[in-house]
Amino acid sequence: MKKKFLCTLSILLAVSTVSYAGEGNNLRTLFLNNKANICAINLRTFNAQDLNGNEIIDDGEVSGNFLNAVDRLGELNKLGINVLHVLPITPTGRLKALGTAGSVYAAGNFWSINPQLVDKNSELTDIEQARRFIDECHKRGMRVIIDLPSCGSYDLFLTHPELFIKDSRQCSIVPTDWTDVRLLQTGSNKRLNQDLIDAHKKFIDLILSIGADGIRADVATIKPANFWVEIVKYTRAKDPQFLFLAEASDSWREPPSIYAEFTPYDKLMQAGFDGYYGSFFNLKDWNALEFMEHIKFNQKLLSSYKEPKSVILSFTTHDEVSPVVLHGENFSIMISWLNAVLPFNPYCIDGFFTGDTYLYSWANTKAPKSETDDDYYFVHRGKMDLFNFSRKPGGDNENILKNFEEASDFRKENIEMITNGDFNEIKTDNPKVFAFSRSLKNNAVIVVGNLDFKNSQNGISIKDKNIKKNSNLEIIAGYDNIKLVRRNIHTDLNPGEIKVINVKNR
Repeated sequence: MKKKFLCTLSILLAVSTVSYAGEGNNLRTLFLNNKANICAINLRTFNAQDLNGNEIIDDGEVSGNFLNAVDRLGELNKLGINVLHVLPITPTGRLKALGTAGSVYAAGNFWSINPQLVDKNSELTDIEQARRFIDECHKRGMRVIIDLPSCGSYDLFLTHPELFIKDSRQCSIVPTDWTDVRLLQTGSNKRLNQDLIDAHKKFIDLILSIGADGIRADVATIKPANFWVEIVKYTRAKDPQFLFLAEASDSWREPPSIYAEFTPYDKLMQAGFDGYYGSFFNLKDWNALEFMEHIKFNQKLLSSYKEPKSVILSFTTHDEVSPVVLHGENFSIMISWLNAVLPFNPYCIDGFFTGDTYLYSWANTKAPKSETDDDYYFVHRGKMDLFNFSRKPGGDNENILKNFEEASDFRKENIEMITNGDFNEIKTDNPKVFAFSRSLKNNAVIVVGNLDFKNSQNGISIKDKNIKKNSNLEIIAGYDNIKLVRRNIHTDLNPGEIKVINVKNR
């Protein structure tokens, strides 16, 4: 009976896909031209209604869902966001779970909608509610990427063991310390697991049926290249503009389990992915040389493929601790401006633009009730909550918000220079200070930043080809304490400060 039901569901979704797949989708074009300004959201918290202000969604309060999410789209639209990365919308596992709602990455299956995201007071079906949300995004010129979890929940293992790797005792495999999920049996490049391929095709049919424009593949590295070749081919036959973004990094060297496959970032790109994460999340630990080298590495890498490829500026993701917690307000401001001026796709997460610390007062305490077998509010300190029905993300830092808005506006107004202009590294004699210029025709901007978040750096001297004798320098971001002496900019930098200088030549 179960197989008959799944077969029927797959047919219905395939029929629905014919009507919706690829209609007006331009996401790949946006992304490959570095014009996708992406924000990641967790629908379960995105517009959660925490009426009593205790940061958790209690009885009588409403968690985030497809329909109430529409009310926040205008807010993100005004911030310049044109692509939403929606964290997984598949059901969450309830057994051996983490948190009172279950992790959104512990997939209960790959072929249905998470009932936690459905407004039970609406007469619309779950598919119709999901489609309504995406339609509303499209009306505002926003494209939608849906997250594909890399592993399955223990619940899914019990009902579909054929999808999972098993050890010599026929027990499921827990990858690294991801205790709430089990490792999927992908097979190898020579012999793929067709059951898992079919499950992923059902996922593709599902998200095409609701009008989604792309996927972000969670830990894409643990599946063989040929697995992705087949999934990409299957999807692109339905929608040529469908985006494939890999969560992969050039700094990842091994799989999370000895049982797992490992496909490095470059092989994923060859398999059909349009882009990957890079290692920009390491900015918090880098010196200036390491940062500049990574920018140049990506420019060289992306130009090496026959087909266009790109990368996201993964300075802050749901796997990273809040920049405010890491290095304070200035780090968030630095990230906002780097997103604006670098020649890749900007990326942030919900709450970043107002300085959310993601520090929850009830974190890791016992909960009065739970939808899973975990009766604790499990969270990762300083990271967006993925495990509970918690408040919507957001802080109250007006300076971070002001800089985010100004940086987004600057990128929009100078988009051709940012995406197509020259990138020129500017050498400094300070290992903590990076500097570079962007220029196109008569327009130029110089960026200088201090990666020491505790100490000021004084007496910085910058020389660039775009600075002329009669140059007029306009401070776009940072303190106005620069001097132009013999075509050299002299300035001091506060801890973690970034300066963006518009160069106008008469």
